[in-house]
This record gives sequence, C-alpha cells and structure tokens, in this order.
Amino acid sequence: MKLNGELMSRDIVIAEIENGNLKVINEELLPLYLRRNENMEGWLENRAIDRHRTNARLLKKVLRLSDYDDVSVALKVHAATITDTYWFRSSEEKSLTYQDVMFKDNIFDKLALYGNPDSFNFGYRCTPELTNIGSYEKCWRKIDGHWWLYKQGTDLERFSEMFICELGKTLGFSMAEYELDDKYIRSRDFTDGASVNFEAADSLVGENEDYILNFDVFDRLSDKVARQYVALIYMDALCHGMDRHTKNYGILRGVQSGEILSLAPNFDNNIALLSRGYPKNKERKNDKLIESFLELLDKRPKAIQYFKELNHPKIHDKIILSCCEKIPIEINREFLTNFILNGNSQILSKIIAT
Repeated sequence: MKLNGELMSRDIVIAEIENGNLKVINEELLPLYLRRNENMEGWLENRAIDRHRTNARLLKKVLRLSDYDDVSVALKVHAATITDTYWFRSSEEKSLTYQDVMFKDNIFDKLALYGNPDSFNFGYRCTPELTNIGSYEKCWRKIDGHWWLYKQGTDLERFSEMFICELGKTLGFSMAEYELDDKYIRSRDFTDGASVNFEAADSLVGENEDYILNFDVFDRLSDKVARQYVALIYMDALCHGMDRHTKNYGILRGVQSGEILSLAPNFDNNIALLSRGYPKNKERKNDKLIESFLELLDKRPKAIQYFKELNHPKIHDKIILSCCEKIPIEINREFLTNFILNGNSQILSKIIAT
C-alpha cells in the first residue's frame, strides 16, 4: 500500500506522507515510534485490533472488513484511538478535522466484549474497537462523558487486577483506576479523552522487556520516568506480574508540546498474582521476577537509589487485608498475605544486605 496524506495530532500536521515516505514537519510532536524508525506502515499496524481475538473477527465480519489487513483496518477509522490525538488524513480528505474523526460513541461495545448477536443487525459505523489493541476480549464504553475500558476475566483475574490496583494506591504509586462492574472489570481512560498522549514502551524499546535496557532508556528520558519504572517493576516482582510486555506500560506526553510528562499509570495486571491459580512457590524462593528486579538494582546504582527513595509505607498483613476488604471476590486471604509478605521479604533482605 502506498500511503499519501498527512499524519496529524488533533488539527496540527506532524508529517507529510508521500508513497509511504515520511517528511517530518513537527519533530516535537512526532510519535516516539516514528522517531525511532520512520516506518509509517509499522506504526499503523501497531494501532489495529488484534485479529486473533474471536470477537475481533466477528466485528470485522459485521463491518465487512474480514479481508482487510492491519494497516487497512486502522485506516478505516483514520488510525484514531481513544488514548492519543494522532490520526491519518489521506490526500483525498483535506477537509477532515479532528472533530470529524474522534470517537463520540461506540455501538459495537457488546459485540467486542462478549459477541452479542444483535450487533449483526447494525450497519457500518465508526468504532474505537478497530484500534483497541490487546489479546483479551474488551470494549470501550462512554459513560457520563468518560471512556471506560471493559474487559472479560475470571474471578481470580478480576481479583488480581483489583487487588494490585488497591495495593499500589495504598503504597502511593500511580495506578490506573479499576472497578468491578457485574462480571466484568472496567478501567477509566487514564488519558482523560486524550488530554495527554499515551505511547506504549514498544515505541522506544521494541519488544525488548529487559529491565536494565528499559531502565536505561527511561533514565535518559527523565529521572521521574525512571523512578516510576522502578515502582512499576517492583509491583510486578511483589505481585508476580508475569505478563508485563512493551504494550502495557509506556509514556504520557503533552499534546501541545510533545513533552515527556511521566510514565503511564500502572495498568493491565490481570495475568498476575492469583490469576492462574495459587502458585506453589508461596515462599517466593528462586522467584525469577524477583531475581530480575534485584539484578537491575544490583547493576544500576541509580535504580536502587530510586527504589529507596520511593518511601512507600511498610507492607504488613493489615494493609493486605484492607485491600482485600475492598474487593467482593472471595479468595484465600492467608495464602495471599503470606505470598505478598514473603515476596517483599525476599526483596528487602537482598537490599538491606547491600
């Protein structure tokens, strides 16, 4: 596909695209992915819905997009998303504005979330689901003027997501807002309608999840981001966050300035803690996530300095049980308490020894 048009942020032209080639107009606002490599098609592919999700296939069928590749799917909604202000305006659509392409509602939420058969009666309509990435069945819903991301999950997955949210807030860390809604869990759009731009970490590091590499990249951006990254992976180590990948953490940037503001709030923890059942390694000995976290602290003196400066409250059983009380899902609280405390003990014992 030969792309011709303009890459936009709201109504500001960031770059011109001629036969797929990028001519940068506004370097400050350019997406980080395109700063790292000028692959416009790759950037568009990253914004398309995961074709392997069952309900994604149903959605594409209803919208008559079954034979569309990822680039074409993203372009069907001008590559617009809920969580940033970037979009693509083709050469034939010079009169289009951001108000024309930004999402106002979503009639395909039930189809995307649980495969609602009544949605097959709808005709084509622009939907944010075409750029709603990730492997879990999910949907965007607008409630009282705010977008919420709804996601399927088992009781243990929903408990784990909620508990990590509550524990992180108790410790003073930046956490995405989560709530239970019947049998689903929902998270409020932390960009607040793209008042800031979220860009996933893969824009900076590709698919490389290595803690040391990521820390070095973030530390070059700003001390603040690096500190927040240490807090993020501390929570992953503490709560056995197995599925931290470079699309579920990232950077918030100023829409007008392109300035790096902070790491995005901690989100997407439904494959952690008890989500896959009760781990056998309750003592947390030889825990690989803890070992990886401690390796970072050992090899990067600034990382251990940042960790010690987090100044979060001491974790004890009352904090853990208080978080449990806020979640109406029954679990083995004694196991959870020991699991968390043992993990924290493994971390702190090594740090004290240094």
